Amino acid sequence: MAITLLDGSPGTLAITDIDEFAKRLRGRLVRRGDADYAGVRAVWNGMIEKQPALIARVQGVADVIEAICFARKHDLLISVRGGGHNVAGTALCDGGLTIDLSSMKAVLVSAGAREVVVQSGATWGDVDRETQLYGLAVPSGIISNTGVPGLTLGGGFGWLSRKHGYTCDNLLEAELVTAEGRVVRASAEENADLFWGLRGGGGNFGVVTAFKFRLQPVGPQVMGGMILYPLDKAAEVLKFFREFTASAPEELGALAVLRPAPPAPFLPKELHGKPVVAIVVCYHGDLEEGARVLKPLKEFGQPLADVIGPKPFTAMQAMLDGGQLAGRQYYWKSEYLHEIRDDTIDTLIAQARQLGSPHSAILVFQLGGAISRVGATETAASGRDARYIVNIAGAWENKSDNEREMKWVRDTWAAVRPFGTGAVYVNFMAEDERPERLHAAYGTAIYQRLASLKDRYDPDNFFRTNQNIRPTQARRPAEVAAVN
Repeated sequence: MAITLLDGSPGTLAITDIDEFAKRLRGRLVRRGDADYAGVRAVWNGMIEKQPALIARVQGVADVIEAICFARKHDLLISVRGGGHNVAGTALCDGGLTIDLSSMKAVLVSAGAREVVVQSGATWGDVDRETQLYGLAVPSGIISNTGVPGLTLGGGFGWLSRKHGYTCDNLLEAELVTAEGRVVRASAEENADLFWGLRGGGGNFGVVTAFKFRLQPVGPQVMGGMILYPLDKAAEVLKFFREFTASAPEELGALAVLRPAPPAPFLPKELHGKPVVAIVVCYHGDLEEGARVLKPLKEFGQPLADVIGPKPFTAMQAMLDGGQLAGRQYYWKSEYLHEIRDDTIDTLIAQARQLGSPHSAILVFQLGGAISRVGATETAASGRDARYIVNIAGAWENKSDNEREMKWVRDTWAAVRPFGTGAVYVNFMAEDERPERLHAAYGTAIYQRLASLKDRYDPDNFFRTNQNIRPTQARRPAEVAAVN
């Protein structure tokens, strides 16, 4: 079989070696050419067309070790797939071996201790389903089918973050298989340097097979939803959003969106496709207090639709899923903001009027609160000093529109950059971002510390199909562990 070696050069693998590898796995080894290969290979972003030679659908830690040992023995390029939701498509590699964790979905809740152990194939919808039985949640994102590993390892923010911090701030421990095939645990007490790097440094140091999180009291009911206005009122709405969020309690998560109204079941059909500006909110404290906090929003202007009210937290988490359907073409850029200036608002509106696809959007998410109370270098996660983040989220159906739609994203990003902090959220970085953009994500001090950590745990850059932190030196570990 034709393969890609770790250095990117072509190579071959004997079918007998592949057969022996398949026998050692408890999970299934899917080969390029198998009848179900296309379905197994598919990831959320339809723009990603990488074709792994082999996909190991691992069933446990021992399978992960087998896959790493096999790849090391044959100098094979690898990638690691959790939820497969990353916009850059780092879950796949051309011609290499994809270690697919998506079958490892266990979620084990210790309600009394307010902790949960989550395997790396789980999505946040899987986690919420189990933890909400006890009125508990891990602060996560805003799309329920996002995978746990990618969001956590890149930082992770969502509706609960202003009260409880980034997702990685709620990580207590991680189980990881290194490039040497060793299983290690990382926490504040054990391998603390690795624990620091995992909280924001991405998948650069090994395959995380399980996470232990601190749980926060949330739900089961929250006060949340969406209120929409015509795009012609966007200037007034965004200025209101700026003032409203400036004084909002930390129990409120808020997001402003400029886009064509989606064909969502909670919106009247006559609004579908109309250019709108929306404010999406989630208040996760006392419902009566939430109604009081949201009263100024519900009384502002003349909305086209208002679907804000009490709802299950699980419903709030899945509310925006319809706008992020798997298989579309996705291309993103982002910028952190210290503030939303009037000229920033004018720029966002001007770019929203140039939108071509009915699925694309400009999103402005409020940060701050508990996120900013963690020291800038206490974890590797970026954006601690930002009050907002802009995500320019291009999404469209047909590959024939790629050039036009990607140009809109890039043009919008170029227009927004003068207002930004210069940093970037690693989970929003597209496949074509330059290395210097990754440096900007972390800043010099954190990047250099991550590179030193890479020297220790992955000096050969074995884990390179990611937002890659390159080691500062090159050497091969003396030996690779074998499965007993």
